Amino acid sequence: MASSTSHPSFWSLLNLSASIPISSSVCMFPPSKKPSKATKRRHAWEVACNGNPRNRRDILIGLGGLYGATTSLTSNNTGSAFGASLSPPDPTNCVQPDPEKDPFCPPPPFKDYELPPHDDKTLPLRIRPAAHLVTDDYIAKYEEAVRRMQDLPPDDPRSFMQQANVHRAYCDGRGYTQKGFADYKLDVHGSWIFFPWHRWYLYFYEKILGKMIGDPTFALPFWNWDNPAGMRIPPIFTDKSSPLYDEHRNSDHVNAFIDLDYKKDDSPVKPPQTILWPPVEKKNNSIVDNLIVNNLIKVYTAVASKTNSSPDYFLGPAFEAGSAPQQHFGSLESLHNTVHSWTGERENNHHDMGLLATAAKDPIFFAHHSNVDRMWNIWKTELLDGRRFDHKSDDWLESSFFFYDENKNYVRVKVKDCLDSKKMGYDYQRVDLPWLLAGELIKPKKEIILLRSKPEASTFKTLQLPLPLESIERTNVKRPKPRSRNENEEEEEGVEEVLVIDVEYDSTDGVRFDVFINDQGDNEIGPQDSEFAGSFVTLPHSPHVNHNNITKASFKLPLTYKLKDLGVTKDDDSISVTLAPIYGDKPVTIKDVRIKRVYPEVDDE
Repeated sequence: MASSTSHPSFWSLLNLSASIPISSSVCMFPPSKKPSKATKRRHAWEVACNGNPRNRRDILIGLGGLYGATTSLTSNNTGSAFGASLSPPDPTNCVQPDPEKDPFCPPPPFKDYELPPHDDKTLPLRIRPAAHLVTDDYIAKYEEAVRRMQDLPPDDPRSFMQQANVHRAYCDGRGYTQKGFADYKLDVHGSWIFFPWHRWYLYFYEKILGKMIGDPTFALPFWNWDNPAGMRIPPIFTDKSSPLYDEHRNSDHVNAFIDLDYKKDDSPVKPPQTILWPPVEKKNNSIVDNLIVNNLIKVYTAVASKTNSSPDYFLGPAFEAGSAPQQHFGSLESLHNTVHSWTGERENNHHDMGLLATAAKDPIFFAHHSNVDRMWNIWKTELLDGRRFDHKSDDWLESSFFFYDENKNYVRVKVKDCLDSKKMGYDYQRVDLPWLLAGELIKPKKEIILLRSKPEASTFKTLQLPLPLESIERTNVKRPKPRSRNENEEEEEGVEEVLVIDVEYDSTDGVRFDVFINDQGDNEIGPQDSEFAGSFVTLPHSPHVNHNNITKASFKLPLTYKLKDLGVTKDDDSISVTLAPIYGDKPVTIKDVRIKRVYPEVDDE
């Protein structure tokens, strides 16, 4: 892979041939409806509504334990760079999803895991292949490994269902509550924990598969849904006689072209037997080409755009102790949610991939997350613009998780040890990245209404909040003033304008709404247009008898580069924000919409 600066023009990329069915065409809005020790830094937030800055010190929650066992090493090990006292959860008081099926609650004593050395002579890198490019020999190995995992007794922590339960415990609020904060659950989605936790999860799953067939070089495949040749469910997962098959998928999508802008209203269309990408004619408007363009733009926006180049907005923000999981999705995690929703059943409560509690029961889960993990590598190693780097806080680096390894040892791992996949013994097959230059396919901005002066601005009212999001809503949002005169003359380094949308919704429902900036009241635009800012996309959780299913989230979208692209200047004191509900069956309430200025500050240590 080369960096983005070394790639040719998007349209001069090598043609890719594939026999790929597709789903529906794409448009933006459905009809209006109810939603069916580097220097450590902290951020000072300034809010437009009151102008009062608020410093926030993020305290990491210690995470760990199989089937929801969440722990840290000792009661005084806070994992916090600021020395705040935080006791870890008690591993003897875990919550079992099913006592008969989960015999490892509480878990046994653990030991710290040491990564084995890797070099070409002793143990070469495991190379994860693109799933649509694998050989027959590879398929035979993969199927045999999964078959043997499925045949393990239920009291073996490496068994197929016990491994699926790992995700169920950590990702569906079915493990520990936070010690000292019994009302608050743990969830590794929606924060900076998402990427490292899933990387370690796949690492041990892959090692177990290799153990099953006696091949330490075995590597999981990745579902290459960011490349036109891989934008369908890989054939290795569609053979009904294979252990890689899962009957709980959307039957309309088994042989369809994936839609990364999925709205749950598609009508799959049979494609031509062969497609060429890029098309011979740049202005080809076929359904296939339009869908590919929109998919590539979605990937570009989530991974390559400057808007999502900082770790807070790509990897996700910190998870604070003593607070409910806020579902602050990073840009790629939101896109990852869409792939889950597209794959899972429409009926039967969205099993398997479409529901957090059951997602890992489908073997394609691991191919999907392998591609997400690959994107993390690309984001920080291929797109070199000086802004893409991992979080540097000890709160994040010292975060620990617990898993069973391939030898049934209960081990503790840390975030700081998973930042380089090659040191973990694996890398990815090199394939084309046609989305790298998809930014040039985003439709240019339309004429901007300057809200400070134009009479047309009165058509964008300021909404009275809270507000149920039942149809497309537009509102004026004031921009906070710079805090210093110098900043008016020269932009302060590192200052970000961030749109914050406080949302309340039922966590048992999958929800999506899109956000647009200064869209001029046009309901026919979408992610392919420059006014698109992002999508809030959730996966449903299982209902919890002992917890309120109503979830609060703060959806954060960085605006600095977006506003520049739209021609908004420092003299514009407000912008218009459009909220477009896409799907969801239960009420979604918008509690607040505001803009913050985020100022980087150096800690006083």
